[in-house]
Amino acid sequence: MKLFLGVDGGQSSTKAVIGDEGGRVLGAGLGGPSNHAGAAEGRARLEGGVSAAVAAACQAAGLDAAAVTFEAACFGMSGGPDDKRQILSAMLRTNRLIVTTDAVIALSGATAAGRGIVVVAGTGSMAYGRNPEGSAARAGGWGYVFGDEGGAFDMVRRALRAALRMEEGWGPPTALRVALLEASGARDANQALHRFYDGQWTHARIASLAPLVDAAARAGDGVALEIVRQSAKELALLASAVRGQLWKPGDRVEVAYVGGAFGSPLLLERFKLLVEKEDGNRCAAPLRDPAEGALLEACRAAGLAL
Repeated sequence: MKLFLGVDGGQSSTKAVIGDEGGRVLGAGLGGPSNHAGAAEGRARLEGGVSAAVAAACQAAGLDAAAVTFEAACFGMSGGPDDKRQILSAMLRTNRLIVTTDAVIALSGATAAGRGIVVVAGTGSMAYGRNPEGSAARAGGWGYVFGDEGGAFDMVRRALRAALRMEEGWGPPTALRVALLEASGARDANQALHRFYDGQWTHARIASLAPLVDAAARAGDGVALEIVRQSAKELALLASAVRGQLWKPGDRVEVAYVGGAFGSPLLLERFKLLVEKEDGNRCAAPLRDPAEGALLEACRAAGLAL
């Protein structure tokens, strides 16, 4: 039996899925984050996250992780693939290795034919599209310093700014201040700021506080509601930018969404409304998750039409 592996390596976690040549999922497993590989610590985190996810998937499939050889394996990696191929090739046995971006595998799983647009909004954000002719384009994905608008980290960053402005007297009152103080264990917003700069507060850990913004918005906090609405607008703009590069006005385009930021009902509702305002767009939940999209890419690379 030929075996195939799909891996979604992200800033918060890594998911591996093993399937057979008929497209049947045999097992899935989770590991830690695996998006950075530049420094020694980043490489160790990548190796640990991938190893744990693949081992868990092998166990679920009843396979010996130390002995299995994959016909093809596809890794979709947050933060780009360039610095990870050599590391991954040394970690597992496979006849064909594909290392690409998380956006590519997200789109592969999101729509039936792997065509259309997917907006990814987890810790960070970006949009990726592929049209029926096979041309591809992207927008965003610049990282937390210069971009990632609408992602979970960006939502928390805006919330902390609002708390700091409130505390210093140049911003409106907001329930976000108390929510962030309780979550960080800080006595004031300034101390919370310094704790978030501490290495113990990773970007993924900071991003995990995004549900606090959604909760405050649903409770009627005006500042939080504006953050959620602005995030939805930024994400819709990413989709529009990709559409403009690949399709003509009025063309029918499937737009899907992936990532924890869309766990906010208010953000998702606003995002879908804005996306579908553009003539021809149809916005829907993804058919499969990105790890299953990576599995499909591995099967396609081996010449299987599933």
